[in-house]
Amino acid sequence: MKIAIAQSNFTVGDIDGNVAKIINATEQAIKAGAELIVTPELALSGYPPADLLLRETFYVACAEALSDLVQKISGITLVIGHPDFQDGKLYNSASVIQDGQIIANYHKHILNRAPFFNEYYYFDKGTTSCRFEVAGVKFGILICADFWQSRTVADDVTLIDAEIDHLLVLSASAYHIDKQVSRYQLTQQFIQKTGVSVIHANLVGGQDELVFDGASFVMDSEGILTHQFTEFREELGVVETEDKAPVNGYIEPHLSREASIYQALCMGVRDYIEKNNFPGVLIGLSGGIDSALTLAIAVDALGADKVQTVMMPTQYTSGISLEDAGNMAEKLGVKHNQSLIKPLLDHFLLTLENDFQILPESTYISTVPENLQARIRGVLLMALSNHTGSIVLTTGNKSELAVGYCTLYGDMVGGIAVLKDISKTMVYQLCEYRNQITEIIPKRIIERDPSAELRYNQTDQDSLPPYEVLDAVMEAYVENNLSPAEIIEKGFNETDVQRIIQLIKLNEYKRRQAPPGIRITQCDFGTTWRHPITNGFEQ
Repeated sequence: MKIAIAQSNFTVGDIDGNVAKIINATEQAIKAGAELIVTPELALSGYPPADLLLRETFYVACAEALSDLVQKISGITLVIGHPDFQDGKLYNSASVIQDGQIIANYHKHILNRAPFFNEYYYFDKGTTSCRFEVAGVKFGILICADFWQSRTVADDVTLIDAEIDHLLVLSASAYHIDKQVSRYQLTQQFIQKTGVSVIHANLVGGQDELVFDGASFVMDSEGILTHQFTEFREELGVVETEDKAPVNGYIEPHLSREASIYQALCMGVRDYIEKNNFPGVLIGLSGGIDSALTLAIAVDALGADKVQTVMMPTQYTSGISLEDAGNMAEKLGVKHNQSLIKPLLDHFLLTLENDFQILPESTYISTVPENLQARIRGVLLMALSNHTGSIVLTTGNKSELAVGYCTLYGDMVGGIAVLKDISKTMVYQLCEYRNQITEIIPKRIIERDPSAELRYNQTDQDSLPPYEVLDAVMEAYVENNLSPAEIIEKGFNETDVQRIIQLIKLNEYKRRQAPPGIRITQCDFGTTWRHPITNGFEQ
């Protein structure tokens, strides 16, 4: 039997556009000889719809679109995810459409508690299982967390009693590093218990901070991977239920860790810009490694014609920074401007001195000239954004944001922070990865000591511990939720640990004002981290 999987890139709230994609995929599946087509979770509405679900007009529009879609489906069975309002309750549902009617319906049982989904706030829990047949083949349905978060999936929905041949899992499973490995492991554990083959249909595309990587796959009743869809690409695939696995167990090779992260960032940028109808992006290019990586991602995601860079040097900007930034912009073919901001800086400092008696060299406020440089650059970038309609890409990384090594209303301005969930050490790894494809980032940018160049002979390590220490402590505290004592027990210097964690706590107010950024890890500072600004807890 041929089954089509629509690994599609749906947009939240674009109900008509999503329906059009579903109809197009269905027509292609029929031409390919498929008898069944499966879509991801909440394909009709896009995922996650969040507070749109609180609007009656939204779920009514979804219901009307579903009703219209049902009448257009013939010659194939469609399994579609959608919101479903019944008897005063709202469900995350899947309907089975066959010959112009809904023959089966399933409501999601296990609602995702993750802060960026928070399904318990919007949906009611389903209580029954679902079974249907196509050409004598028996199918069951689960929706995302029903499969990924259940202790014993079969017990929860009586799949064994239903005696199904294949389990369909409709997912909107968001990407994070090494996510696909855990998906394989959980699927094999399920198959070992049940002997039921599993067909995963996962959403692909960027939605605000989230990236969905697709990577849909099929495992047979022995837990062998028979079909693997491409990561980070929209595609319709048709699988044969009796297909055997190729010799290596894969249809296409996996991306490396760095490649998958890089592709996730590109997809996140592309969909954020295109789905929100921005004509292009602006980047403050400094000659440093963070803005270089941001530029590479932007060009790979959008094309050089939609990217503009601006270099805004002062007397502290080195000649090699000017040269490297200009060379990279030229190599990539982007529009590049340069504007010397020293006159503006001098004017600000003179005003502060004359009107407020604030001297730039005052000990306590020695960061005033440094922050002014960043804020002048931010003002100019936002003015250009106003003029062109293009959105500013913020270039700061997770390490800097964690400890507050960034300037509010300065280098933090922008519409999306591309590297917000990328540590400084990962920035270097991604630059090395990208240069293996084609060498577009000057080696000198990668090899030189990192510096904000806001004063003479400045390096980041004048103010911060070495990044390999900072990043390791940050990962342990933020992503692994370890206490300071537990981190110290792992061999880290107590002074470094206490200092880094104190900086993380002190700078919560800055992170709350940062633009959204693309989620890559299991605990990013946008969708997952939920710490109070006012916080007296010491551990």
